[in-house]
Formats: sequence, structure tokens, C-alpha cells
Amino acid sequence: MFNFIVTWMQTALTFFYDITVSLGIANYGVAIILLTVVIKMLLYPLTVKQVKSMKAMQELAPKIKALQEKYKDNKEKLNVEVANLYKTAGVNPVAGCLPLIVQMPFLIAIFYAIRDYSYVSNPTFLWINNLSQTSPSDPYYIIPILAAVTTYFSSRQTTTELNQQNRMMLMMMPLFIGYLTISFPAGLGIYWVISNFIQIGQQWWVNRKPKVIGEAG
Repeated sequence: MFNFIVTWMQTALTFFYDITVSLGIANYGVAIILLTVVIKMLLYPLTVKQVKSMKAMQELAPKIKALQEKYKDNKEKLNVEVANLYKTAGVNPVAGCLPLIVQMPFLIAIFYAIRDYSYVSNPTFLWINNLSQTSPSDPYYIIPILAAVTTYFSSRQTTTELNQQNRMMLMMMPLFIGYLTISFPAGLGIYWVISNFIQIGQQWWVNRKPKVIGEAG
């Protein structure tokens, strides 16, 4: 099943490359961007459910914290009260995880699809010498920098409580992604950056509505 998804991704990449050829701008970078846009659009319903669920959980966080203080010596009562709070608010605490689990095979597949793709011509794109190679093909390290910056803003959108642990994650995760992008083929970096830009836009679109509790179950 996984190999089928990888093959499908590579076939789709070839399809979009053929489109760029027919338009007279044959370019694998543009093809990767088009593929990324289509994937994000197909997964948009899952993104909506995930973002709404995460925001609903964040809105309930103060009430859950109050319950934890009130019933800190009675774990059984705490579990009952938290469950009742979820039920009253119409929030499913696992709803934010399920969409991500469903998306994971696709995210892993696109990684292997781009990494192992057989290019029929030299895959250059703008300042990038070769999309199939790692950071030396991006002499200015623009893609790793953009990967880190967009990861930060995407994560920041879903983080409302800036405690010490969250601040640390907000700083470390983008740096880690930027570091990984240096060791990945530049084509994967483009996929990640474009995916983040779209994710930021999708999260803004979902979060523009002030009330989500009751919609995330």
C-alpha cells in the first residue's frame, strides 16, 4: 500500500512536469510546487478538523487546569470531570490526532517519491543547481532558512500558551527542520516550504472564526 502511494506520487510529479513542458517552461521545481498544492488541497478537510480540534482544546485548557487544581488529590474524580467537560463542550480530545495519523503515510510517501524520483533532465530551479542534490546545490541556504522560518510561523499559529516548554519547542523545532533540510535533496525542501506556506494560509482561514468549540468533535 505504501509503495503504491509512493508510485502514485511519482506519477503525479511526472504528470505536472509534463504540464510544464506543454506550457514551454519545463521545470521540476514548478512541478513539485503544483504537486504540493494539490496534496494540500486534497488533505484540507483533515487540516480543518485538526486545527479546529487543537484550538478547541486550547480554549478548554484553563478549565482543565482549574479542574486539575481542584481534584489534584482525586484522580478518579478528575478524569470524570474532564470527560464531562469534553462532552459538554462537544470536543473529542483525540480528534486532533487522527487527521495527523491519516496524513502521515502521505507525508512519508512524498518524501520517498521526491527523494527517489528519476529525473529525465537536469532538475534546476531558480538559484538551485540540482533539485535531487543536498545543500551544495542551494549555495545560499535559502531553502533551509525558509523551511525553518515557515515551520516557526506554522507552529506559532497553533500555540496560544507560551510557557517555557512551548517556547523551547517553538525555537528548537524550526532549527531542527532547517538542519534536516540541509541534508535532504533540495526538491524536498521546496515541498516542505510550499507546504508550510499553504498550511499557514489554511490555518489562518480556519482560525478566522472566533468560536470552534462544538465543531471539533
